[in-house]
Amino acid sequence: MSQLGIRKVAVIGSGTMGHGIAEVSAMAGYDVVMVDVSQEILNKALERIRWSLGKFVERGRLSKDDVERIMGRIRTSLSIAEAVRDADIMIEAVPEDINLKKKVFAEADANAPPHAILATNTSSLPITEIAEATRRPDKVVGIHFFNPPPLMPLVEVIKGAKTSDETAKKAYEFAKSLGKEPIMVNRDVPGFIVNRILIALNSGVCLMAADGTYSVVEIDSATKYRAGLPMGIFELQDFTGIDVGYMVGLAVALRDPLLRVPCPLIEDLYKKGWLGQKSGRGFYEYKEGTYSRANIPREAGEKVDLVKVFAPAVNMAAWLLREGIATRDDIDKGVKLGLGWPKGVFEYADEFGIDNIVKALNELHAKYNYDLFKPDPLLEQMVKEGRLGQKSGRGFYEYGPGATVEFKEIILKKEPPLAWIILNRPMRLNTLTMTMMEEISKALDMLWDDKDVRVVIFRGAGDRAFSAGADVTAFAGPLHTYYFYISNRKFQEVVSKIERFPKPTIAAIDGYALGGGLELALACDFRIATDRSELGQPEINLGIIPGAGGTQRLIRYVGLGRAKELIMLGDRIKAEEAYRIGLVNRVVPKEKFEEEVRSFAMKLAQGPPIALTYAKYAINFGTQVPTDIGLMLEAAFFSMATTTKDAQEGVLAFLNRRKPEFKGE
Repeated sequence: MSQLGIRKVAVIGSGTMGHGIAEVSAMAGYDVVMVDVSQEILNKALERIRWSLGKFVERGRLSKDDVERIMGRIRTSLSIAEAVRDADIMIEAVPEDINLKKKVFAEADANAPPHAILATNTSSLPITEIAEATRRPDKVVGIHFFNPPPLMPLVEVIKGAKTSDETAKKAYEFAKSLGKEPIMVNRDVPGFIVNRILIALNSGVCLMAADGTYSVVEIDSATKYRAGLPMGIFELQDFTGIDVGYMVGLAVALRDPLLRVPCPLIEDLYKKGWLGQKSGRGFYEYKEGTYSRANIPREAGEKVDLVKVFAPAVNMAAWLLREGIATRDDIDKGVKLGLGWPKGVFEYADEFGIDNIVKALNELHAKYNYDLFKPDPLLEQMVKEGRLGQKSGRGFYEYGPGATVEFKEIILKKEPPLAWIILNRPMRLNTLTMTMMEEISKALDMLWDDKDVRVVIFRGAGDRAFSAGADVTAFAGPLHTYYFYISNRKFQEVVSKIERFPKPTIAAIDGYALGGGLELALACDFRIATDRSELGQPEINLGIIPGAGGTQRLIRYVGLGRAKELIMLGDRIKAEEAYRIGLVNRVVPKEKFEEEVRSFAMKLAQGPPIALTYAKYAINFGTQVPTDIGLMLEAAFFSMATTTKDAQEGVLAFLNRRKPEFKGE
């Protein structure tokens, strides 16, 4: 704290944001004065702070003694002049009224010491205009916390037109000292970074919902379940308040023609007083009170074009980057930490394809004729240069040559030492077709001798299924028995190829793994499932039986009795039951799924590649022959493994008490 020259913090306004900012400042060791218009309001704010700190005690992050020390650093005042008289930094958190904020800043400027930084927590109003109320515009800066400040890690630090670099840097370091993740906004633009991108996203989907392109529920289902956003776009607007969105939209539209995209749906709800959860109705009805959740079916959003949904947000992010308002990494950090997106906006863009983004923008611009949808020159230049994202190896990020290969129905993604084979038919629950199986075979061929890849992970695209089985439309019609036999043998050959593949394989199961999907997973060495997954061999319900190894491989994992039960009853089982009977290796929470899969795969990748191959073959094929022959196979693989350089490295590392570095030699 002394290195920053900041010891005392004055927080003006003790509402939701103000008392939260006071709390995190006191937790970081600063002395805090909190100001409001009445002692009653201040007392309620102190109660809220104590309650919040109590929650940290319940989670084991603070002790009761810590709470008393923190509360002891906070005092209250009814006078701005008194509060800022010896303050090193003031943070204003009064309502979003430009005249009110100017009044606060004028009084603070007249009474604060010359070195004091005057900061505003505004989420939409211009820093430059607020600074005009002072005689020290070089020391006025935006420090925009996200709600609630004690929990949200992101802070936007915004430079006004006259904010000095020194002030901006000190504000940035101050935010870091609070344990926050600051991002720098180099120019004072309406909406800054996060809200500006969110407004662009909201504008596009609002027009699409208004003209019937998609329904509100369809858009929310697609963004929540397929794109992985924590809430649907309209669901989030209900949560934050229709009135808040309406007023913020007006504020930025007044100052930026680019954001003047009127949303008739929002305006209509605002005028009706349907303000979202807090009023019991907004885009959705909340019959069970403010804590009820919107009913958004998972399958509703299957037909929504996510590229078109996200294109305006990508366009705005590209504008921010091209204009030098923020860096690529800060923009992506902003949406991930401020909005809870699982990926940054540029990461989504690279995944969708920059050419597809530009195409979607051109279609939106032609249809709605708003400048917000006109493709940014940066995006057009990237398309001309062939920087199309993952599929070209370079977009907003570098992926290396050949890092991602898009087939028709799968995606092969290399992230050495890992590779991902993604079953890419999310609209059909990643059901297996002959085309998909042929592409899986080609992908395995590409990875077979690739020394950069040590582990291969299979997963399904979208948010509903690993794979719900074979595409049943292939069974329609009076086709000859011989046709089915030949086709089925081809399926079996590809699944068996996974079992013979010389490197460890993992089936990352999120959602349904049914029929042929489960059979594909059974051919992998390991199966990791989310706690919401369902597994089963339901073919008997169609009058058929498993045809890609289910009658043979399932027995190895769950025994003869359970295998017959699963196959002959055709029931689905939950992931926990699958774990209990040995069908999956691990069950993990949905929110930690990719992290757990990646961690497991990386641990495998650190092992000796040759020995892992020998172990896999000895287990997979030794169990299919009499024990004596299996033991002979084991002995042969053991003797071959002992002559490798990896074996020598393993012994030396053990003797020298260090971690071995296996090279596959």
